[in-house]
Amino acid sequence: MTKRFRWLAALLAIVLFAAACGDDTNDSGEAADESGDAGDNGEAVDQTQGGDLTFHMITHSDDGPFWSVVKRGAEAAADALGVTLVWMPGNNDPGQMVTDIETAIGEGSDGIAASLPSPDQLVGPLQQAVAEGIPVYTLNSGANDYQAIGATTHIGQSEDVAGRGAGLRFNELGATKVLCGRQEQSNVGLEERCSGLKETFDGEVIDEFVGLDADQTEQINGIKAVLEANPDIDGFLGVGPVIAMSGLQAAQDLGIDLVIGGFDMTPELLGAIEAGDIAFTVDQQQYLQGYLPVVLMFLEATNLNQAGGGLPVLTGPGFVTPENAAGVLALSEAGTR
Repeated sequence: MTKRFRWLAALLAIVLFAAACGDDTNDSGEAADESGDAGDNGEAVDQTQGGDLTFHMITHSDDGPFWSVVKRGAEAAADALGVTLVWMPGNNDPGQMVTDIETAIGEGSDGIAASLPSPDQLVGPLQQAVAEGIPVYTLNSGANDYQAIGATTHIGQSEDVAGRGAGLRFNELGATKVLCGRQEQSNVGLEERCSGLKETFDGEVIDEFVGLDADQTEQINGIKAVLEANPDIDGFLGVGPVIAMSGLQAAQDLGIDLVIGGFDMTPELLGAIEAGDIAFTVDQQQYLQGYLPVVLMFLEATNLNQAGGGLPVLTGPGFVTPENAAGVLALSEAGTR
């Protein structure tokens, strides 16, 4: 993991150098055309150095707090490199994503970066993009399927690796029995987070669905029911930011002390970590999940570079703890974390 993060740092340094050295004038000395039209399906980023390259980012984004950060990362990279970015949010509708992939193919995209929440529906259309000669990258979700697509690489977090990292954290914090609370009954990624926890945690793990984020009162009550039935539980891992806060509320309602960890971030969760009420959250650094695909598509299009070497490019797990929560919270308020 250390080597991979060094690799990412080196890649970003190269990109920044390339952006600084780019020429934004044409042969006659006039300023290059900085207008870019992404059409009706997305938002354009002004072109300054990237010529007429157009990349499409097609995700299951609902434009909530998580995906808004992914979008800002993608837009920042496109702006730095002078390419046109077409952002196509699917709002958790795989059918819309299929339509968007077909649109990108029809428009002759120079590169497609796509999340893969429903592989059974999306692998085929992305394979067609590859067959048409369009470089494809998967992001966020797709670590298990990007090779079948023929994608260059995957950019995101391996959920079982992230869970293993959480398990090591609970060991360091002295927990002996942890409830891994899930907010969805059948989500492979969330199950992998709990499975990873079991692999590295030295104590016992109870893995339970405890209620949906949409009904936080029910979720809190579901956590309380498990805690009351298992009074020796001294740790709670919520595999999302909302459920982590529900775990804190459940512990406070019952008047018990728990070592609490979470996944991803909200301002409320970061504030609880800064206050010392929650020990950590696993940070998959979604800004990088938007930024890096644009960089890598640009380098493949302009310099025939292909990153990953057949392996995914991991953006996590990182960890937010009381030691760095204040700085991350400030960046979160700025919209980049």
